[in-house]
Amino acid sequence: MEKLDSYKVDLKGMSEGTVSYNWHVDDDFFSAVQGPEIQQGQLDVALRVKRTAEAYRLVFQLEGTVKVLCDRCLDYMDCPISAEHVLLAKLGSEYADDGDLIVVPEEDGVLDVAWNIYEFAALEIPLRHVHPEGECSQQMTSALDSLTTTEEETEKPIDPRWGALAQLKAKS
Repeated sequence: MEKLDSYKVDLKGMSEGTVSYNWHVDDDFFSAVQGPEIQQGQLDVALRVKRTAEAYRLVFQLEGTVKVLCDRCLDYMDCPISAEHVLLAKLGSEYADDGDLIVVPEEDGVLDVAWNIYEFAALEIPLRHVHPEGECSQQMTSALDSLTTTEEETEKPIDPRWGALAQLKAKS
């Protein structure tokens, strides 16, 4: 996890005002985080931390692309990411994460934002991710087409007795 040490923010040692951090996260970051959604990508992350009397306001800005699997052909595709997320943190007796508010133990005073960066990027991925029409793998598209049947192919001749019964039923 030493690859992720640079994503630790010392809240306790911060004076009042705003501090900015900038990172470029790449494939090494995503493999170190070991998240399920994203394994590859290139993102520029800007973090502004503003300390007030009782809390810290963290504003994350993410720009770049991540690679995700196409739902149709299973090839990797680029998914653009452009987002801003706000997180509040404060010092307390023990660690707690309540979604938008994180309580950091006062004796430690350091917040690791690596997982937050990953989560914010993953939140920007659409539920359905497919290549634009015509850009999917031709090999996979051909395989899918060969497995897909049309209604005409699935219609089988009806036994004449059942056909006569259907006609009687239709008349009544």
